[in-house]
Amino acid sequence: MPHDGHHHDHDHTEPPHDLALRTKALESLLVEKGLVDPQALDEIIERYEHKVGPRNGAKIVARAWTDPEFEAWLKRDATEAIASMGFTGRQGEHMHAVFNSPERHNLVVCTLCSCYPWTTMGLPPGWYKSNPYRSRAVIDPRGVLAEFGTDLPESVEIDVWDSTSEMRYMVIPERPAGTGDWTSEQLEDLVSRNSMIGVEKARDPRSVSA
Repeated sequence: MPHDGHHHDHDHTEPPHDLALRTKALESLLVEKGLVDPQALDEIIERYEHKVGPRNGAKIVARAWTDPEFEAWLKRDATEAIASMGFTGRQGEHMHAVFNSPERHNLVVCTLCSCYPWTTMGLPPGWYKSNPYRSRAVIDPRGVLAEFGTDLPESVEIDVWDSTSEMRYMVIPERPAGTGDWTSEQLEDLVSRNSMIGVEKARDPRSVSA
């Protein structure tokens, strides 16, 4: 099971406790004074967490599914391949793509904080930063996957990748069967944030209007 040395003498993606409290206090003050609509704020966060950010990653996955040369580049040097699509910036400077297959499934975790590729996948979900996930993903990855509804046969090997400040990982899920004639835009709808973390597979094509 891949589990790299984890060095954390860096600026964690999870804000320090006092900064988080200050941010929450400022948000509460703005809402109280009527300067910010809490519903609008929630919608902005929801959009960035689930739509705008992960859509970048979905484009990368869809291209890997349809462009063999790009797939090979992504395997060889994910940082440069992703940068060629314009997705660069803080928390995404050093990327490594891991590919799921019928024999192998990949799962990403950050065991000591919450290192996460913001530029390709948006904001990290709350559970990704939680202590239970960070510990159990390493100890019992198959059990964690089952809790997300991802039941894998015992014959499938599971690799757990520990994201660090030096390297952030992105899972390329398997392309679902029956999508041979789908366009890249249609394929993007099958790729979720969770599938790029590895806790789920790509969406069932039957659940998406093709």
